[in-house]
Amino acid sequence: MSERVRSHWAWGYEDAFPDEAALGKLEKRLAMTLSGPLERETAVPLGSIELPKPRIVPPYELRAFGSDAPSDRIHHAYGKGYRDLVRAFRGDIKSPPDWVFYPESEDHIASLFLYCEREDVAIVPFGGGTSVVGGVETVLEKGFRGVVTVSLAKLDKVLSVSKVDRTARIQGGMKGPALETALAAQGLTLRHYPQSFEHSTLGGWIATRAGGHFATLHTHIDDFVQSVRMLTPRGPFETHKVPASGAGPAPERFILGSEGAFGIIVDATMRLQEAPRWRAQATVSFEKMDDAVRATRALAQSGLHPANCRLLDPVEALVHQVSTRGDAVLLLAFESHDHPLEAWLERALSIATDLGGTCEEEGRYSSEKSQESSAWKSAFLGAPYLQSALVSLGVMADTFETACTWESFPALDAAIRADVGDALGRACGGGLVSCRFTHVYPDGPAPYYTFLGKATRGKELEQWATVKEAALGAIKRGGGTVTHHHAVGRWHKAGYESERPSLYGDVLRAMKQKLDPRGILNPGVLI
Repeated sequence: MSERVRSHWAWGYEDAFPDEAALGKLEKRLAMTLSGPLERETAVPLGSIELPKPRIVPPYELRAFGSDAPSDRIHHAYGKGYRDLVRAFRGDIKSPPDWVFYPESEDHIASLFLYCEREDVAIVPFGGGTSVVGGVETVLEKGFRGVVTVSLAKLDKVLSVSKVDRTARIQGGMKGPALETALAAQGLTLRHYPQSFEHSTLGGWIATRAGGHFATLHTHIDDFVQSVRMLTPRGPFETHKVPASGAGPAPERFILGSEGAFGIIVDATMRLQEAPRWRAQATVSFEKMDDAVRATRALAQSGLHPANCRLLDPVEALVHQVSTRGDAVLLLAFESHDHPLEAWLERALSIATDLGGTCEEEGRYSSEKSQESSAWKSAFLGAPYLQSALVSLGVMADTFETACTWESFPALDAAIRADVGDALGRACGGGLVSCRFTHVYPDGPAPYYTFLGKATRGKELEQWATVKEAALGAIKRGGGTVTHHHAVGRWHKAGYESERPSLYGDVLRAMKQKLDPRGILNPGVLI
């Protein structure tokens, strides 16, 4: 069988991009929603993209595990945010990496550090390349002669498993599907499913503090990390393998969210679970969004800890064809390896219906050791392909997320809808804004917004910037965080700097100076 080919511009695999029939249906539906015909175009082919020549020539021993092939450089130039998709779609790749390196050992990485320090070459750790915030873009910053990308695609193994501890030491380049397949052979699972699961890596999840499968309790990759090994230009940075400690500020917390600015995450010891056997699910509808929010808050504060507690506003419910009646919809699910879940779901439904919800069907229960239904999984993992399809149809489509307190949510939500709606009007002549809760906590939700507008060919980036600026401004004024799980990268850096204490910024810069004195690691990101 031939290996599946990743698209040079769009999300994911070329063979998974919507076909002509699917594009036609989507085009027709959106033309009605966005009032008028769309401008469908095709992407500039990979072979037609012109690149600048590499600015550097690495020594032979590094070239042995590197590549300056145009296809490698193009595939590693951008992440997969809206700005990335548009530029790659047009073949606009002005600053690709000069070389792409695929180290097979820590010695390879150490050799690369030495060369890049000596020759003033920046290093961008790539992960799976799924950043949507400019976190892997190979910008040539001032003071550097060149920039290279590092992919850990060849450091992608489970090194050891302890069934007694339910932990595994896993290399940073391992992608989600391969990781879960390897653990399943041992009867275990990490059970961390970001939407980028197919293409992102363990090291990338840790470096960006990725949000995952669970809507409550274990919401981020942080909760599954026992210890981490990171290589820096000044040597290894490895944390202690214990379940918990009260000894000082936790060093692994320094690595979580570091976005490649301090080192390259080569492996981590992760806390695992046994695959769930029992599942319980239900869907609750609400005529009023306010009632739905109150019910979701009550569930988040109930101590029931549902695995899924995702609230869709009426627009989200309509777009995803969960409800066509104009209702808000709450998707509830519980799962366990140890015990049946009827009592948990029944109590959750009692809470939700007491607060204005309606559950027209009885709860659905299963007791098999199986993965989630293929329909759900396909829809979840296939959603990013839709954004790429919309780019080809001339629709500006993007998402942003935040987290806030329950008390502040109503005002924050109103400000976001008003400001983003106004920006869409100015930039695109109108559009749609929708919201869902991806994760919920006892003290507040993580609202995730989607916006759509008609793109003007050649002006997409300016339109996007207008809407993005409005969204970030509303979040800042409303007391939300600049990101809940999409990381900081380049595009959220100003917002992040305004959130963190100024002295903490000084501490981060001091740590950067200690671990990476020449500043070669992902310059321009985080710090």
